[in-house]
Amino acid sequence: MTDQPAADTDEEGPRDFVRYSFWALRPEWRRKPAQEREQDLRDLEHRLTHPPTDLTVRTYSLVGTKSGVHGLLWLMCPRLEAFQEFESRLWGGGLGGYLDFPYGYFGMGRRSEYLGAHAHAGQETATVRPSDRRYLFVYPFVKKREWYALSFEERRRIMVEHFQIGHKFPAVQIHTGYSFGLDDAEFILAFEGDSPGEFLDLVQALRPSVASRFTALETPIFTCVAVSPRRMIDLAAGLP
Repeated sequence: MTDQPAADTDEEGPRDFVRYSFWALRPEWRRKPAQEREQDLRDLEHRLTHPPTDLTVRTYSLVGTKSGVHGLLWLMCPRLEAFQEFESRLWGGGLGGYLDFPYGYFGMGRRSEYLGAHAHAGQETATVRPSDRRYLFVYPFVKKREWYALSFEERRRIMVEHFQIGHKFPAVQIHTGYSFGLDDAEFILAFEGDSPGEFLDLVQALRPSVASRFTALETPIFTCVAVSPRRMIDLAAGLP
């Protein structure tokens, strides 16, 4: 017998859970003595860089791009409980009482049912693997219920056009988290790229597509800059 949960799998193997945890540092922390602040920063950095062994962590700064949010922890793991272990440890440090988490999204990886046998490099799979590009663009996504009233064949036909537009921007990699029944949204979407302008052009190109007519929600949107854990903390602490 074991108390370790079995991994969720599909035809591609283990399915990763994915978590986007957006955090902010309360301003009253900055009024603490300098020595205590430095100790808090070092402690948080240690906790961020020593996650559970099966948990992948990527850190991003939102300072200057989103009001009320300072950083993002992008977490990936086939074991849901690893998220609990990791975030609970963050709260337990000297900075724990000064951290807010105003936004959080949760989902699972899986291969799109609309791809069929046709696939391109970088399309979503059950296992979430970041490409470590400079920027990450994240938002929750919900389809109108009318979308699900269409036949599967019609939905696939519409999504073919959607995929064809996306293929014109191969430098942008999509990661789709499926959140049905797990979180408030249906999907949590993340796009990696090295150019905010290219992502802007991709989103604009998708606006006239038939699939876009069935969008019910795609906000709030987060523009995130990849940084080291310590750099993420320093920017939030006002130490540029």
